[in-house]
Formats: sequence, C-alpha cells, structure tokens
Amino acid sequence: MAGLDELFAQIPVQDIAAKLGADPGEVNNAIQTLVPALVGGLQANVAADDIDSTDLEAAVGSQAASGLLDGGVKVDDVDPGEGDKIVANIFGGNDSNSVASALAGTGAGSGDLIKKLLPILAPIVLAYIGRQFSGSSAPAQSQAAGSGGGLGDVLGSILGGSGGGGNNPLGSILGGVLGGGGQGGNQGNVIGDILGGLLGGKK
Repeated sequence: MAGLDELFAQIPVQDIAAKLGADPGEVNNAIQTLVPALVGGLQANVAADDIDSTDLEAAVGSQAASGLLDGGVKVDDVDPGEGDKIVANIFGGNDSNSVASALAGTGAGSGDLIKKLLPILAPIVLAYIGRQFSGSSAPAQSQAAGSGGGLGDVLGSILGGSGGGGNNPLGSILGGVLGGGGQGGNQGNVIGDILGGLLGGKK
C-alpha cells in the first residue's frame, strides 16, 4: 500500500544532488524531512474547514496526469516554477524562499539547499499522491468535494505507512504540522511548530 518509503523510492536522490551540485548525503537527509512536511502540509489543508482545497486537489490531479513518474522520475522533466506554485499552495502562500528560511537550522539542511529542493520535490510528491488518489477512489471528482474525503484518506495512508515514533522524528514533525501534541521538545517539534505557523498558525 502507499507509504512514505514507496514515495521516497520515487525520488532520484543522486540525480537531484548532481543537478544541484550538492552532497547526496545532505540531499537525502533534507528529503527525509521535506517530503513528510509536504505531505503533512497537504493533509492539514485538506482537513481544514476554513481552507478551500480545490486548487490543491486540481494540482494533485494534473501532476498525476503529467507522466512525471512514468518510467522513473527524470529531474530535467520537473518544472521548478510549477513546484514553487505548489509549495505556496500548500504553505498558505509562503513560497520556497519563505519555507526554506523558516526550516533552515532545524536539521533539514541549509536554507539554500531547502530552497532548491522544495520546487523539485513538490511536483514529485503531488504526482505520487495523485496516482494513489486516482487508483484508490472512484471517481475522483465526486470524492474531491467537501472535506476532501478520498484525498484525505490517501494522505493518511501515506503518512500512516511511516511507522511512526521512537527514533524517527517523523511523528513529531507531522504532529506539529497537523496540530498534535507530540512528545518532548525535540527537533521534530521545532519543525512542526514552524510548519504550523506557515500553514496559518493551526494549533
């Protein structure tokens, strides 16, 4: 079933690192934080009654239909301009610069690296989510209305497949994003608090 591990497997870390002239280890480390943050941000938007998630649902559908995942992701096929728009949609109008500035120093990598990664990762994440959405709900259009039930379920299954807690900061990152109490005062909670602010201060 859909899960973060399967989503991570879609991302060509070495190719992205080569394109950016960055260390693959640093790129991979940043991806491990940024991808769950993107998925968690999407889920927070879909779950929020006061936010119209129509644009996000449309973006998910169009990325799924783009063929980006066909035969493996090619970095040169990713449109960073489109990625910037997706990031702004997810994080309440905050662009990649703003999100990168907020996350710099939290363990996700340097602000400069995050700023370059977000517009590349966002279309890949949406394409993957769109594939799961169209494959698990019939017909997608009817599911998209209202609370975003079908899309929310897909996002929940992806996040639920992460095997949370313990030594993995994922649970606390997403807990902060989605308004959960979370445990302890660790790095994950810091990231969650920051992303919560970017999403419009949801507690």
